[in-house]
Amino acid sequence: MAGAGRARRNAPPREEVLAAAMGMIAERGLEKLTMAGLGREVGMSSGHLLYYFRSKDELLLQTLEWSEGRLGAQRARLLTGPGTARERLEAYVDLYVPEGHRDPHWTLWLEVWNRSQNADEGARERQAAIEGAWHRDLVALIAEGASRGEFRGVDADRFATRTRALLDGFSIHVAIGLRGTDRSQVLRHVREFFEDALLVV
Repeated sequence: MAGAGRARRNAPPREEVLAAAMGMIAERGLEKLTMAGLGREVGMSSGHLLYYFRSKDELLLQTLEWSEGRLGAQRARLLTGPGTARERLEAYVDLYVPEGHRDPHWTLWLEVWNRSQNADEGARERQAAIEGAWHRDLVALIAEGASRGEFRGVDADRFATRTRALLDGFSIHVAIGLRGTDRSQVLRHVREFFEDALLVV
């Protein structure tokens, strides 16, 4: 027990471990992220990491939550900043769509989604909370744009649901490197979708 107490006192901060995990995914790919490798990166044994995170699934989910927290703060600044609703909608999409093939955040998302098939209800609820934050922000933005006359009078919740399904589908294509689908093409498709279905011209 004394040894476990010393391990807790000597452990690096949780955020340092999660940042290191995200850095390893970005530099080496998800398949190279192991408990042993992460432990070497932060100066902990794989056993100590398992003590804190219980499993690799939990480590991945906490890393995603940490990454999403940073993205959420960035999204809040974009959506509450200056500019028209249309400009902020474009900023939302720009933040949503992966930078390219093997984008680390989307690589992590895809793995967590894949593992969620066998996840417990608590883990599923945590994933739903992440999804819900993106959805609520988009609903609010669409409703604001409609109230200002920039957007058509659509049902904001239904339109946001369809928009995010479109963004998810395209984003998966970009993240896995599907031939013929790159980020610039996706942004152009989404822009055309908004012009056809949402924008007041």
